[in-house]
Amino acid sequence: MKKPRIHREGRNLICGTALLLFIINIPMYMYSPHWIFAITLLLTALLLVFVTYFFRSPVRVLEIDDPNFIIAPADGRVVVVEPTDENEYFHDKRLQVSIFMSPFNVHANWYPIEGNILVSEHQKGRHKGAWLPKSSTENERSLVVIETENKVQIAVRQVAGAMARRIVTYAKTGHFAHRNSHLGFIKLGSRVDMYLPLDTEMFVAVGEPVRGNETIIGRLADENE
Repeated sequence: MKKPRIHREGRNLICGTALLLFIINIPMYMYSPHWIFAITLLLTALLLVFVTYFFRSPVRVLEIDDPNFIIAPADGRVVVVEPTDENEYFHDKRLQVSIFMSPFNVHANWYPIEGNILVSEHQKGRHKGAWLPKSSTENERSLVVIETENKVQIAVRQVAGAMARRIVTYAKTGHFAHRNSHLGFIKLGSRVDMYLPLDTEMFVAVGEPVRGNETIIGRLADENE
């Protein structure tokens, strides 16, 4: 099993955090009682461990032979599986599947399916709790629309949360979404929404944990169905 790597989004931040904490500990070591220095050293070490842990990037390669399978784009817990009106792009009723990511989940996002990227756009917004229903349309977010080889379109929306302050999206309009590739990265607690055709067969339910680029969450209907 390959060991998790550090995601590229966190390398500079981890180095900067380590340098800052080192600078903080120097005067504590020189001028503070030993017990205060020991506590400071422990707390700063735990902080560095958490920052490093947050930016872990596990190597996950999923081999499947069915192009209609939809793979979880993120780690977390399913909080929504329901028909909803999608009024920002499709302007029709879609099956919404939402995955909430806590600060302790892997925050890399993967493409859930292969296809051509028709849309990749970022929208500014608020920073409400990512678990709230209105966060999908009011929070800062990024929308990626993918069209499969069968001309089926699905949308993936990265949504910022109360703590998340930066959404990174690698998807670019006109490029191809490959399986096992990162779609982007969201810093701190957040969620990822998907908008699928209503006839999509679902394999997960609300409350279930999923793992990005590992859990098969559903399957698009065949063309002749």
